[in-house]
Amino acid sequence: MHMTEQQETESPERLARPLIRLASMLGVATSYTGMSHDFHEISDEVLIAILAALGIDASTEENVENAIATIQRQENSRLVAPTVLHTVGKSEEVRLHVGVLEVPEATITLEDGTTYAGDLQISGDLDAKVHDVDGEFVGAALLTLPADLPVGYHTLTVKAGDRTAEATLISAPERIPLLPPMQAGSLWGWMAQIYSIRSEQSWGMGDFDDLRQLLVDAKLRSNADFVLVNPLHAGEPVAPLTPSPYLPVSRRFVNFTYISPRNIPEYYGLSDDQKARIAELHDSVEPLNGDAQLIDRDAMWQAKMEALWIIFKDGPRTDDRKNAFEAFKQDCGQELEAYATWCLCYDKWGAPTTDPENWENKYTKDSPEIAYIRERFPETLEFYRWLEWIATEQLQAAQQAARKAGMKIGLMADMAVGVHPQGADVWWNPERFAKGATVGAPPDMFNQQGQDWSQPPLSPVALKESGYKVYRDMVHGMFLQAGAVRIDHILGLFRLWWIPQGHPATDGTYVYYDHNAMLSILAIEASRGNGVVVGEDLGVVPPYVSKVLSERGILGCAVEWFEQMDGVFVPPKHWREYALASVDVHDMPPAAGYLEFEHVKVRERLGLLADGADEFQANAEREQQAMVQMLCDEGFLKPEDLADDEHRVERIVDALYVALQDSPCKLKAAAIVDGTGERRTQNQPGTNNEYPNWRIPLADAQGNVVPLEHLFETKGMRRIANIMNGKD
Repeated sequence: MHMTEQQETESPERLARPLIRLASMLGVATSYTGMSHDFHEISDEVLIAILAALGIDASTEENVENAIATIQRQENSRLVAPTVLHTVGKSEEVRLHVGVLEVPEATITLEDGTTYAGDLQISGDLDAKVHDVDGEFVGAALLTLPADLPVGYHTLTVKAGDRTAEATLISAPERIPLLPPMQAGSLWGWMAQIYSIRSEQSWGMGDFDDLRQLLVDAKLRSNADFVLVNPLHAGEPVAPLTPSPYLPVSRRFVNFTYISPRNIPEYYGLSDDQKARIAELHDSVEPLNGDAQLIDRDAMWQAKMEALWIIFKDGPRTDDRKNAFEAFKQDCGQELEAYATWCLCYDKWGAPTTDPENWENKYTKDSPEIAYIRERFPETLEFYRWLEWIATEQLQAAQQAARKAGMKIGLMADMAVGVHPQGADVWWNPERFAKGATVGAPPDMFNQQGQDWSQPPLSPVALKESGYKVYRDMVHGMFLQAGAVRIDHILGLFRLWWIPQGHPATDGTYVYYDHNAMLSILAIEASRGNGVVVGEDLGVVPPYVSKVLSERGILGCAVEWFEQMDGVFVPPKHWREYALASVDVHDMPPAAGYLEFEHVKVRERLGLLADGADEFQANAEREQQAMVQMLCDEGFLKPEDLADDEHRVERIVDALYVALQDSPCKLKAAAIVDGTGERRTQNQPGTNNEYPNWRIPLADAQGNVVPLEHLFETKGMRRIANIMNGKD
């Protein structure tokens, strides 16, 4: 835990208070320093509410003292912690709590079910204090985990007297190795919102077949080695569909609305009449592919879902396909049952709401009503299992096609921060989440009231007790489908801003997580898949976070428009090596739009400017001038290019990408929207339906749709590809 800020700034008297000590024991920050270096002490009211969200009653002084005593007694009486970490290649000690007269024994069952054959040495810890736990004197012993313990998720079993305890033993590489091509150089790729890129065969929205073709074309026609896409986590089963890919109902599974019906093997076994019906359904939404204004997910899904039901019901499955489906269900186990059952209830009973009488609030997974609906609609339940199988197959096929085409990485998947509060994950396994708190961000210069993302945080206590299984399964699943994973707001692995229910975002505090455990899981899964991990570490990030990420081989993010100090842009040659470099991000307009002050126009139109448009415009102009100055000073842009009014924006965009090539960053990404000349932003923070977030189709500078078939033929895409390939 990293509480040094508190110890330096909070008074000794405050730190000695029982409530403050209890909060610190559980990783709840009792003070923090904001973006403007302003110091805040957290009120008792907020601390009590956050502790309640962790299942601790701190409402009275007596309860606080009892909670402290209970936690200390549990720690001293527990043979071994529920989760133990080990670094492969190192001998490390684990503390055991044993009676002073007990002789402990330990065994390790490896991930493959075999027993570790080496010696496990246990010695007394002479420096440990002896505690009286319920009349028994308990001291400590040290178990040495051997250096040759293999990578994996093992089980450590400790016996002492008549007590036995098990712990999840996570044995991970010290760092994620760089891919060979990245060791002496760098790789580059494209950034894409896959739903926005449509082909002639699309159903109004980009799908997994479009993703497969995009990956292959990106390699064969531009020599890119990866494509970073929006999160592809699971969503709702029926319309209306949530547009934001960052608010999924489950992070464990894949969004099956991206399925391409004609790429399902069973489609080809349908009768001519059935194929004709699917063609009719496709033709009913095909005109959506030419709409440059809005992605209509709901119309797309209503047509596509009927087509998928036909294939599910009547498409003949070979024995191999039947066996593959059964294996998928077996492998996913209860996690798949959770999502499929939630989809079934949503389908038959309607969307979850906050109404106490709504099915999601009335019933749990163990309610007889849930067993009844599963028994009444077994075919529909199987349909949702099948959809997830098909979606997973098609996503994996896209990655396989990318690697076959020669991509060094292929798909770079994006992991959202959390899940929808009324989604499948929270409903089926509420014990994994904190109750009565949501995740967000404290106030900063961009959001003076802070941000509440409405997502319930994973409980750090439940994570430790379960050996981080929910996180392990999610990361493992993502690396089965991708060559790299980008983690949105990776600071959340270290600490998250928790907001008590009923409080504004300003009334929150940070809750700390065991980042070493989650980074170890990332190291295991990435190393096993020869993958790459990128952490989105933009904004205010404590120095120790960047240091830890770099030490573990995890890349951060460097965005050209954000790399500035006191109004002066830092030349890319001075950026850090371990980063994914890009010109822009999805929360701002594409480069051409940013240069034409699209962000000012949109915020003014939506009334998002607290200080008025004139001041915001003036700041934007100063920022742009500072950027142009850096580009000119470094030789990426010629002053005479600025006098060419017709091509000025194009010249600056090119210069931004030439500058990007001057960075030492191991990964570099070009935005497809910059290649087409698109001006519109995909997401305007601070809005919901006031702006069509996550619903903007890919278009060119004139507002014309750019279909996938012609994407890499466009002048801008060829120009940026040449720059990224060093041919400028």
